[in-house]
Amino acid sequence: MTTAPELPAPIDGLLGPVIRDLTRRSGHDITRWLRQVDRLRGCREPIRLTGESATVNHHTGELLTHYTTADEPHGQLLVRCGNRRTSRCPACAETYRRDTFHLIRAGLLGGDKNVPSTVRTHPRVLATLTAPTFGPVHRGPAKDGTSPVCHPRRNGPSCFTRHQEGDPAIGQPLDPETYDYIGHVLWNAFAGDLWRRFTIYLRRHLAAASGLTRKTFNETARVSFAKVAEYQSRGVVHFHAVIRLDGRANDNTPVPPPAWATAELLDDAIHSAARAVRLPAPDLGQPTRHLVWGDQLDIKHIRPAAEDDGSMTEQKVAGYIAKYATKAAETSGTLDRPLTHATIRQLHLLGIADHPARLIRTAWALGNPTAHPDLAHLRFRDWAHMLGFRGHFSTKSRTYSTTLGDLRQARIDWTRARLPYEPETTFVLGHWQYAGQGFTPGEQALAASINEGDDHGR
Repeated sequence: MTTAPELPAPIDGLLGPVIRDLTRRSGHDITRWLRQVDRLRGCREPIRLTGESATVNHHTGELLTHYTTADEPHGQLLVRCGNRRTSRCPACAETYRRDTFHLIRAGLLGGDKNVPSTVRTHPRVLATLTAPTFGPVHRGPAKDGTSPVCHPRRNGPSCFTRHQEGDPAIGQPLDPETYDYIGHVLWNAFAGDLWRRFTIYLRRHLAAASGLTRKTFNETARVSFAKVAEYQSRGVVHFHAVIRLDGRANDNTPVPPPAWATAELLDDAIHSAARAVRLPAPDLGQPTRHLVWGDQLDIKHIRPAAEDDGSMTEQKVAGYIAKYATKAAETSGTLDRPLTHATIRQLHLLGIADHPARLIRTAWALGNPTAHPDLAHLRFRDWAHMLGFRGHFSTKSRTYSTTLGDLRQARIDWTRARLPYEPETTFVLGHWQYAGQGFTPGEQALAASINEGDDHGR
């Protein structure tokens, strides 16, 4: 016979008052609250709702079910927050990661989710596009695991340390006083525009390489993609993208491309298109006057799983990309939520290192509507915690594969199919209001003790 593990003293001291409070507010016992926590499947910051709903048979007018939050603890219903960030809610982020995995995988394997299995024969690559340098930074281990000397330079700042994985110095500038912080933040702000321009140039370069006019190319072939953004340790985003060449069909279904469309052709066009992208940066006196892609452009051809010889296969690519979908700028040492004037003044108290703190302050300063009215559309203060980047972390072209919305709807349909009445003959009337988010400190301790050792959603 096993005994329940003892709770830490601080938590144990909170449980009694929490249980008494929940019992008093629910009017009975804490069973309802425990059921809500179980349905949350490990969600750390649930949304609190008040209101009611009624399920009615629209043929007979019969009231099938009625629910009100008045009988719930605190008079509120708890629902999952759905946050994609692991730092905010690991359980909900895991759901988002799995959805992203299936979205990417569907566009590589096909045979499901309205994507034909023939996509496995299309030219496909995994491309990584990075930012240029804004000043030398401390470097970590190489991809092969070796740790070369960081920056043995004759002129300028040098570092002869062999940094190991996890060293907090990795990504920090060798000379912060000469680092182009404004250019860095501007590049993050325009990263989405750089990607959009890249996709335009890619189609043009593919047409030129295949000897076709742009019109003919667009009538016979299509570029499909799915990408995620990732922050490097220096605090700048780069993109991992699955890029696929398809044929053109009237119903937007991916069909095999023409014979001239090869992975080698796609590889060359990605290189040339990335080199051609060039956007003028706002002139704020910074060294970086044009926004371009960096020299580190990595392209790997995706092979069918049956040819697994250590190269990039469909499963590996889907897992590789999905793991970045739940991370954001907090991986580079900044915060995972918007900032305020008070927060800006207290960055040193929040454990923010000097480099990300200077990036945050640079973005905040560029968002000053009085000093920089021409930059208002970039909303730097809203996205200062993201170091200027305001784009979506996971995006795809229309015809790549299914959508996250379709995957969520599939879960809803699965649940509705198991209801005790026919969804087709009913409609639901509801009235809901937002009442807050998160547990109280005591509830958080109790929920954590309940979920300990449980892998709900994780």
